[in-house]
Amino acid sequence: MNKAIFLDRDGTINVDCGYVYRVEDLALLPGAAEAMKMFQERGFLLIVITNQSGVGRGYFTMDDVAVFNHALDEELARHGVKIDDYFICPHGPEDGCECRKPLPYLVQKAIEKYDIDANESYMFGDKKSDVECGESAGVKSYRITAENSLLDWAERVLK
Repeated sequence: MNKAIFLDRDGTINVDCGYVYRVEDLALLPGAAEAMKMFQERGFLLIVITNQSGVGRGYFTMDDVAVFNHALDEELARHGVKIDDYFICPHGPEDGCECRKPLPYLVQKAIEKYDIDANESYMFGDKKSDVECGESAGVKSYRITAENSLLDWAERVLK
């Protein structure tokens, strides 16, 4: 079985400036690439689980999300990091879908697709819904804050 790091995107990997989709707004958070590389070097898959309600609200399209994710991939590659997959909920909170965090559906789909051992995996995100999502899927989950960056968590978890 594989082990994985499940990551929220905006506010966890890159700066969240609100409905992030424009490539010119792409900025990695300090230490995020370093943390992801540490996890990758320890054999973890890197899987992004992201709510993109701007799609459902008509602010941008799934093509815009794909372009942004491609630019994120290119930026992370400069740091020796490769995201293995993206699982995206394009719905708004009012849509009542099964894939929007805090529901665990997308994490469960990733676990199934990649034969992941939830007990050996972690979820990181900057919102309570990220932590609830991971915990509901049986994954140890931690919140990114100003005091506890992804790099801080990586250093603790990998000890």
